[in-house]
Amino acid sequence: MLTVETIAKIRRAYHRDNKSIRQIAKDMNLARNTVRKIIRSDDTERNYERKSQPRPQLEPYKEQLIQALEDDLQKPPKRQRSAQLLFEILQYEGFTGGYDSVRRFVKKVA
Repeated sequence: MLTVETIAKIRRAYHRDNKSIRQIAKDMNLARNTVRKIIRSDDTERNYERKSQPRPQLEPYKEQLIQALEDDLQKPPKRQRSAQLLFEILQYEGFTGGYDSVRRFVKKVA
């Protein structure tokens, strides 16, 4: 994510200081395509929002995780399993992914 100050520095370097796109990219440690997009557009801030979170390692265990969450909804809150416990159960089943992917999925579904 580029801030307003960074975008302003890029534009000043290009228009006022007559630096090349390559030199600006090198000085600011940015990709040339990024510098080019900033110079050509009127954006004051650039944000990147991921449209969907890919979960290639979690995909085979998705149905099992959904079933476990549905089973937990029938139980009182103190008896429901945490995301950490669900992660450990999936690991026992052969899941090799990270805890964060399980945590994000549980948060999204629950």
